[in-house]
Amino acid sequence: MTARTADRTRYDRATAHLDAPVAVVDLEAFDANADDLVRRAGGKPIRVASKSVRCRALLERVLARPGFAGIMSFTLAESLWLVRAGFDDVLLAYPSADRSAYAELAADPELAAAVTVMVDDSAQLELIDAARAGGTEEIRVCLELDTSLRLLGGRVRVGALRSPLRSPGRLAELARSVERRPGFRLVGLMAYEGHVAGVGDSVAGRPLRSRAVRLMQAAARRELAARRAEVVRAVRAVAPGLEFVNGGGTGSVQHTAAEAAVTEIAAGSGLYVPRLFDNYTSFTGRPAALFAQPVVRRPGVGVVTVLGGGYPASGAAGADRLPVPYLPEGLRYDPQEGPGEVQTPLLGAPADDLLIGDKVWFRHAKAGELCERFDELRLIEGDRITATVPTYRGEGRTFL
Repeated sequence: MTARTADRTRYDRATAHLDAPVAVVDLEAFDANADDLVRRAGGKPIRVASKSVRCRALLERVLARPGFAGIMSFTLAESLWLVRAGFDDVLLAYPSADRSAYAELAADPELAAAVTVMVDDSAQLELIDAARAGGTEEIRVCLELDTSLRLLGGRVRVGALRSPLRSPGRLAELARSVERRPGFRLVGLMAYEGHVAGVGDSVAGRPLRSRAVRLMQAAARRELAARRAEVVRAVRAVAPGLEFVNGGGTGSVQHTAAEAAVTEIAAGSGLYVPRLFDNYTSFTGRPAALFAQPVVRRPGVGVVTVLGGGYPASGAAGADRLPVPYLPEGLRYDPQEGPGEVQTPLLGAPADDLLIGDKVWFRHAKAGELCERFDELRLIEGDRITATVPTYRGEGRTFL
């Protein structure tokens, strides 16, 4: 029996009393993945990316483990909700234009002390000031550095279109604007190298592309390490009380942690290990989050149809954004249909062993987005469900 077959047996046994669709998190795999992130971080604390988890109970679980500290959130409303739920260190990873949430933040000492907002433009500071509605609390601010790799004199850009702040001078200039402006305090710097942390460098069947990605990432790491160190020096000259410099992502934890300028690492997807994180040479994780769909039809030999399953992930549309049938091994999509909104045909020899009502287990392409489809996660230990916990959606919180 292969390890995957053994997992299928465990998951089927644990959920035998439940009708699919159902989503599960294997806690043994989740905890092992957490341990691996800590090992790769080399002693630097890991700030958990909430968008990759989207479940308060599992955020609490991982933050109770040594090596983890703080949350990286994805909206300001979510940040305030998390603090009111008991979390006391929340870094908002993206600029916000939520005026009502800024008014709440500026009026509440507890919220203002626990939440740090992201800024990369002085216009964002003006928006916050205009939204205060009389609130006088000091707003904690983090600046974001553009991490993209520029080649051929800047004519080629590799990396996400995020912050406009690239040079030490530009970061220092905005830092001075924050420091001069009453009601704000600069406490952090963030740089997310998505073209390194979020792009697999060992794609099955594509050796040339994989080598090109590895060469690009090696060049990007060298360039960014040198530039990030210069930026940190420039900003600390303006704001000596800088509390943290955040960098990284699941795919680059050990590389970013090796930079002396970085004080903490961001990661979250590495806890669930969705399918997009299968193609890395830098680490190997264990799939921890899965969902099951029920077999509802047997159209013919070598074919079954499951209910639903068409849960594409965000990003540029492509096959890599689709869930993959995982258990039993050997199933594949019909290329004419793919995963559907209400039904999904699956092809392959294992289909002939599946009966109406059996479960087919899938892995989502991106981590926390799975939780937007399910109200609950069933937590599995061994072959038993030991807890059922709500996702953000299950708590009535759909922030985006």
